Amino acid sequence: MTSRTPLTTPSPSPLADDADAARRREEAVALAGDLLRVDSTNGNETAVAEVLAEYLAGAGVQAELVARDERRANLLARIPGTGGGPSLAFVGHSDVVPADARDWTHPPFSGDVDDDGYLWGRGAVDMKNEVAARTAAMASLARQGWQGTGDLLLVVVADEEDGAAWVGMNWLVQERPDIRTDFALNEGGGIAFTLADGRHLTEISVGEKGTAPVRVDAIGEAGHASTPTLGDNPVPRLAALLARLGRGEAEPLDHPQVRVMLDTLLGAGAVDRLGLAEAIRQGGLLHPDLATSLPAVAGTTLTPTLLHGAAARNVIPARAGVTLDCRILPGTTEEEVLAAVRRRLGDDIAYELSLPEPPNPGNYSTSKGPLWDVVQRFADERLRTTLFPTLCSGFTDSVYLRREHGTVAYGFSPFATTPAAVIDAGYHNKDERVHVDDIALSADFHVYAAAALLG
Repeated sequence: MTSRTPLTTPSPSPLADDADAARRREEAVALAGDLLRVDSTNGNETAVAEVLAEYLAGAGVQAELVARDERRANLLARIPGTGGGPSLAFVGHSDVVPADARDWTHPPFSGDVDDDGYLWGRGAVDMKNEVAARTAAMASLARQGWQGTGDLLLVVVADEEDGAAWVGMNWLVQERPDIRTDFALNEGGGIAFTLADGRHLTEISVGEKGTAPVRVDAIGEAGHASTPTLGDNPVPRLAALLARLGRGEAEPLDHPQVRVMLDTLLGAGAVDRLGLAEAIRQGGLLHPDLATSLPAVAGTTLTPTLLHGAAARNVIPARAGVTLDCRILPGTTEEEVLAAVRRRLGDDIAYELSLPEPPNPGNYSTSKGPLWDVVQRFADERLRTTLFPTLCSGFTDSVYLRREHGTVAYGFSPFATTPAAVIDAGYHNKDERVHVDDIALSADFHVYAAAALLG
């Protein structure tokens, strides 16, 4: 039997007895509640930034609000280093996706804490919990007079969930190159789980897949809908193309980071020993979640999402189409995506392919180095697990940090109490919640990481 429930009772942190520990944990939870009570549904991020800035000021940290749109400010704060050491950024986003209060057990912008210790609200998992923990960690370090050899930054940005407004990280990395750091901690990992063979792993996201949407249009001839045989209706042809696409599962692709994931699960040289498809299959047998996530990560997914047809009910259209949400491995080219679509569709039905928007390539950081070692030590000491380097099938702002600044960026915030099923179900869904102990644990981790990496 497999599980992704807490593995052990966490051992005492090296920071457990620092002078500010109890205050840090309490403030992290309270701040998370304050942030959840701000409705920042892909907008109104300035209100979140102002809450954070006021809190940091109480610890003697001056924060700067940087905005292209005054309603959608990004927050920057810094504890300057003494010089000569690496720099680290705590990263997060302040916007959230929409929530329909009719579907929630607790109102989505209430910040309620229930009797079991769960903090409820839109953004509790994605990702105001981590924003609060990282902010509380910076405040705690500042109160203790800590100063690293390199700068410690807090970067909380707007518009991560959409990105189209060009007011968040995609704009900020160009507008403010001074936010460049050697290392960064962002969202995307920290869930611990047990494999079928008894090993304990904790996810750390080392990178993200990119996006390359493709539109497929079946070709026909327009006509009046009252006479079905008058034109040449492309809608039935589109239906046949959709059947060939199915759910859009990926064809496995050999990729260096996919090999790292499979080597962690199955031992060194797994792909060479077993072949790529068999290694993915055997990896999936180790945990139900891996049976879903490995095939999705290890190739180009072609998920059909948006349908396009006639502009009026009584018109047979000349074209009927579907937009595919294609997620691509780092390094995959536009031509390779189009070729993957053509292989799936065949060549016996007339269709056209187009790109509704430019590809946004993914990228990843190496699974080794100073920050990796720091996170692994914390996982050893507090979680009793080994790190499992994953690629996120979705998107985070770490892509821009790696691309523009060469930053080594990982997604990691540890969860030891909130069951993985609750975390996974909370993303962009109703009843999003996180246990308050995990917010406190995350605040501890970020103090640990800053002190260990920057000195």
